[in-house]
Order: sequence, then C-alpha cells, then structure tokens
Amino acid sequence: MNRVILAFAAAALSAVVVSPVRAAEQNVTFKSGTESGSGLLVTPEGKGPFPAVIVIQEWWGLDDWVKDQARALAKEGYEALAVDLYHGKVTNKQEEAHQLMMGLPPDRAIRDLKGAYSYLASRADVKKDRIGAIGWCMGGKYTLELATQEPNLKAAVAYYGAPPTEPAAIARIKAPILGNYGAEDKGPAPEQVKAFEDALKKAGKPVDVKIYAGAGHAFANPNNPWKGYREEAAKDAWARTLAFFAKHLKA
Repeated sequence: MNRVILAFAAAALSAVVVSPVRAAEQNVTFKSGTESGSGLLVTPEGKGPFPAVIVIQEWWGLDDWVKDQARALAKEGYEALAVDLYHGKVTNKQEEAHQLMMGLPPDRAIRDLKGAYSYLASRADVKKDRIGAIGWCMGGKYTLELATQEPNLKAAVAYYGAPPTEPAAIARIKAPILGNYGAEDKGPAPEQVKAFEDALKKAGKPVDVKIYAGAGHAFANPNNPWKGYREEAAKDAWARTLAFFAKHLKA
C-alpha cells in the first residue's frame, strides 16, 4: 500500500513539474476608503513585476465574460484585477441589471476603483507606474470617470461608455484614451463620442476613437441579448486595445 501511495505521489509531482505554468487566479479584497472592495486578480505566468490593468464590468456585474477578459489580458502579460462593483451581485436579466446599475452609488464605485488602483500599485509583482484600465458599457463610463480622478493612470480603454462632458473633468484627464464605439449606438450616440474626442484634442489630450459602422451597443460581447454582437468589429477593437496597452503600459 505504501508503495502505491508513493507511486501516486511521484506521478503527481512529475505532472506538476512538467505541466506548463498557467496564470494564477485569486479572489482579493482591498481597502476602499474606510470600507473594502473586492475582485478577481489574475496574475500572468512568469516572473514579474508586470504592468497591470483594472478591468471594469458591464451592468450585469462581475460575470464570467468579464472574468474571461481579465484572463485574456493576463495571457498578454498584464496583471488584471476585475473589480466587483456590485459587491457580490450578478445577473443575466436586463431589468435586474438596470436596477443594479441605478442602485450603484457612483461615489462608492469610484472609491472601489481607486482602491483597486492603490492595491495594484502596492503589490511587489506590479509595475506601479504602468497601470491602466478598461471597461465596457457601464464599465466604459467608469473607466473614463476614473481617468478624470486618478492622475497616475497610464492608459484608459472605453468600450461604448458614456464620456464625461464637463470641461473641468476633461481637463483633469492625464491618461491616453482609446475609445471603441458603435455607429448604431444610441447611448452614447456617435455625436456625443465625437464631441468628447474633439474636446480632448482641443485640450491637447492623447485620444484615439474609432466608431464602427453597423455596430450598436455592446457589439464586443457575444452574449449581447440584443443580438448585437459584431465579430469583425469586436476582433478589431480587441487588437486596437492590445496595441494601445502595449504602447503605453509595456514600453
């Protein structure tokens, strides 16, 4: 019996040694003002320190698709923290998602995101001067809002997120901005996006916005309940995103 146990142990050890190293995942908590925030942290394989990205959910909550985006970024060499803005709540029903989004206190959301930034910057395996953010829909809006409030953010990618309009908020943005939007979207409409882009350029801010013809809201998510997923646009937007992060977070 002992020989059998030893044989199994040896086989298991061998499997650990020869198997490829994979990105590590863990649920983490961090300080958010006087309270706590949380999220899924995905660490790339290899030896850090790594550039990092704050991953910001859609209105559904921290669901599997958002977690998969964090995993995809980790495969590209980024330590990715997908923040749980709803504090444990998630849904796939539109009415519930709308209620959750409307019930989310904006000040708490920004506090959680700034807490996530500070948490990443405190980690020994993160390059504290190479932290960016990405978000979709509601998360795109909060990505841009975070850029107005975190001066050390190095890159921000917004997918169809409502942009800030106040000149004072736009003036506070320090991070380069990449925007991926749909020409058929109604919220925000292309006119709003172009006005934001023009305001950034007028203020001398680095910005790269692309509006995809034939694409509406949430065109990058295959789970789009409005059947609005556009594969070609989604792939192009992701390629733009990776090139943008490589330029600003890896250089």
